[in-house]
Amino acid sequence: MEHVTKEFPGVVALDDVSLQIRSGEIHGICGENGAGKSTLMKILSGVYPFGEYSGEIRYKGEVLKFEQGAIQHAIEKGISIVYQELALIPTLTVGENIYLGREPMKRGVIDWDTLYSKTKQLLEEFGLDIPYSALVGSLPMGKQQLVEIAKALSNNASVLILDEPTSALSVHEVETLMDILRILRKKHITCLYISHKLEEIFTICDTVTVLRDGRVIDTQPITSMNNDTLIRLMVGRDMKERFPERHSKIGDSILEVEELWVDHPEIQNKVVTKGVSFNLKQGEVLGIAGLMGSGRSELVMSIFGEYGNIRSGSIKIDSKVVTVGSSRVAMKHGISLVPEDRKKQGLILDQSILENIALPNMEMFSSFLRLDKMKELRLCSEYAKSLTVKTPSLHAKVNSLSGGNQQKVVISKWLMKKPVVLILDDPTRGIDVGAKFEIYKIINNLSEQGVAIILISSEMEEVLGMSDRILVMCEGRNMGTVSSKDATQELIMRMATGITDYTEKEE
Repeated sequence: MEHVTKEFPGVVALDDVSLQIRSGEIHGICGENGAGKSTLMKILSGVYPFGEYSGEIRYKGEVLKFEQGAIQHAIEKGISIVYQELALIPTLTVGENIYLGREPMKRGVIDWDTLYSKTKQLLEEFGLDIPYSALVGSLPMGKQQLVEIAKALSNNASVLILDEPTSALSVHEVETLMDILRILRKKHITCLYISHKLEEIFTICDTVTVLRDGRVIDTQPITSMNNDTLIRLMVGRDMKERFPERHSKIGDSILEVEELWVDHPEIQNKVVTKGVSFNLKQGEVLGIAGLMGSGRSELVMSIFGEYGNIRSGSIKIDSKVVTVGSSRVAMKHGISLVPEDRKKQGLILDQSILENIALPNMEMFSSFLRLDKMKELRLCSEYAKSLTVKTPSLHAKVNSLSGGNQQKVVISKWLMKKPVVLILDDPTRGIDVGAKFEIYKIINNLSEQGVAIILISSEMEEVLGMSDRILVMCEGRNMGTVSSKDATQELIMRMATGITDYTEKEE
């Protein structure tokens, strides 16, 4: 790719980018949200056709000029992309999804035997333990991500682009993906690997290119870099501390959950939380750790009134038992939730920043069937500014923002509710190290103001670095709560895998 420039209204997304990728290598693409990584990959994969950008793409000596709607053209050339957001049809089987639109035919009808035989062969070739005839919607999210990757490989790709491929994968599934990438390297298939998880970059990549503000900052062999060097290139400054210093001012207990048993909303006789008990204090950050499927999100969604049936147990706010039957009731009791999937559950992407922040707070701006537009703009501006949402205007669409700024919009709208309990479910998922640090500072500021915070995170270092205490879950059970001063990665992992439980020490 030579001298590639791409502009959106008022924004230069890519500025004279030149990039060389060697055949058969795994090439990491790193940078903060908004650096231009995904835009560059969309140009390479034909999403943005020639004419909407300037510059040149050379592939195996040929100049590529993808026309409008040329994603299929790119696939035919051997370039496939797997996005963070899945594009699978849940009501079709694994095999049907992989060969959708390319089904093998026999006498004018789909040859199902051949389709499933090819699917089985493909999955076995890459060591994917996925039932080829299962409905995709019945699979956990991590398995669905692997199906998406298998679908791309079924196109005989010689260049595979992976955009945040492990955001929904368990530790075991990440290891499976790494094994797949090693197989692809042996087959001389080129991989472009976008990830904010630096440990993955150092584990699997041969070379890494860093983008910042739409420009290439550097390209180096991974062996010549370390964490500090890579972070400095990404953010343009040294980040000596991964987590800001905490000044905890912990008060009295504000939330008490006792022996909470919750049924799955759709699967009969499946229990997702099994007698979970914990308390949360004013100004405290309580981390919740656990492997995928441990029941972390199900627990907090139930406390927020938006999951399954609470079979038994109690929830107390200020020592008073409350019945939380919906999010509306939870909000009345001062509970707010920043959900795990901000795009599906936290935002209306085609609406403006202003509309998203204002949506759950309309009672603040309306009276006698009249909406006070000036007050709405003033208050929303205050919260967006306090959280440093980077945007030319509050009237900009949310889908035009980077992941980190989208997350700040979600947090802004819930902070306007002035919660006494704020639940953050994987709040830094899919955002870069610089934006993470800003989210961490927001968390610390809120806790210092007395807001009680529940922080779920899939990143062990984040839980250890940001929490006052850590509750560890395994298969729906609370394995114990550990003080931050006693917590270690080894102890948390032993608890998360059910090897040991832990009795909290008296202070």
